[in-house]
Amino acid sequence: MTDFAPALMTDQYELTMVSAALRDGTANRRCVFEVFARRLPVGRRYGVVAGQGRLMDQLRDFHFTGTDIDFLRGAGIVDADTAAWLADYRFRGDIDGYAEGELFFPGSPILTVSGTFAECVVLETLILSVLNHDCAIAAAAARMVTAARGRPIIEMGSRRTHEEAAIAAARAAYLAGFASTSNMAAGARYGIPTTGTSAHAFTLLHDDEPAAFKSQVDALGKNTTLLVDTYDIAQGIRNAIAVAGPDLRAVRIDSGDLSVLAQHSRELLDSLGATETKIIVSGDMDEYSIATLAAEPVDMYGAGTAVVTGSGAPTAGLVYKLVEVEGRPVVKRSENKATVGGRKTAVRRHKPTGTATEEIVFSQGVPDHLSNDRLLQVSFVAGGEVAEPVPLAESRDHLRQCLISIPWEGLKLSAGDPAIPVTVVSA
Repeated sequence: MTDFAPALMTDQYELTMVSAALRDGTANRRCVFEVFARRLPVGRRYGVVAGQGRLMDQLRDFHFTGTDIDFLRGAGIVDADTAAWLADYRFRGDIDGYAEGELFFPGSPILTVSGTFAECVVLETLILSVLNHDCAIAAAAARMVTAARGRPIIEMGSRRTHEEAAIAAARAAYLAGFASTSNMAAGARYGIPTTGTSAHAFTLLHDDEPAAFKSQVDALGKNTTLLVDTYDIAQGIRNAIAVAGPDLRAVRIDSGDLSVLAQHSRELLDSLGATETKIIVSGDMDEYSIATLAAEPVDMYGAGTAVVTGSGAPTAGLVYKLVEVEGRPVVKRSENKATVGGRKTAVRRHKPTGTATEEIVFSQGVPDHLSNDRLLQVSFVAGGEVAEPVPLAESRDHLRQCLISIPWEGLKLSAGDPAIPVTVVSA
């Protein structure tokens, strides 16, 4: 199996456009492309910007190798002139956009890519594949964090998605406020705290439940989590405390009526003297099931399938559109897919108390902002040079502050209008 560089993570139509533009002389026209969402997924009141850190890592290595070009030439996809251009390709333009952890709404210009037509258009698929995935995961995770009301959530969805998507999802979920991940690669690559319990298979391996629990405690100590629902939950809890003692760190419940089981489990643990033993629940958790457990004695949640699939919205619906050529605004007028021409700048307007009230997008021009406005775009790439990455912890804190700033209605899980309106102001 041959490894290919990130540059081949693209669609053929981009290379078709590059080939034609090189031939007719338009490839070097200065252009501006923008990434935005026309609408939020159904039921969502905000989007979360995530993925720029991963995107910049990919961009640093975005070039066409000899193997890549041999494949493209051999398949008849590009001609000799295009192959020569690709061999020399490095992005030498500028990229600005919303910081990771920023909120976005319909029409928010979350990423602006400037440079020649050819060097910008060839980035479309990579940019959209990274941002559409990570923004979707981060938005779903943020809703779960809100529903959890301060209780920690473990991301444990690696077995429900592609192996590389699992690592990206763990990163996006941690940015959104999850406490940890079960994915070792995400821990190693991004410094995310990792955690894990055990599966039912480990209990079934042993002759009986106490033997399985004793094995785990002997290996890991009492600061571990025992899975107690392989057979009978009440007896499982009794066995866990009999083996580990009342200072066992936690028990996990992965099935059944979690509301009822959490109540009964807490009562039983307390009666056994294990008043400090935590209860972790998992099993197809999403923001709605987490919210239903708000009043129950649950200490931590484990979320898997729902978070790595965007909890019903697996893509953020972002598009990458040309908005300016040689300083001239260009507008797409297709029905239901119209664009606003010109390079945009944006500010978030706030009350003196800090509550966000509106996002204002300026088409062609520098915004005339007020004292409580916050400029939203930052520089990621200047003249082809990628800026130093922002620490993930900083992006995580930025999102926390953004969520605090929007009106409380915007945090509801029910369907409704975007948390704040977006107003486009033309020059």
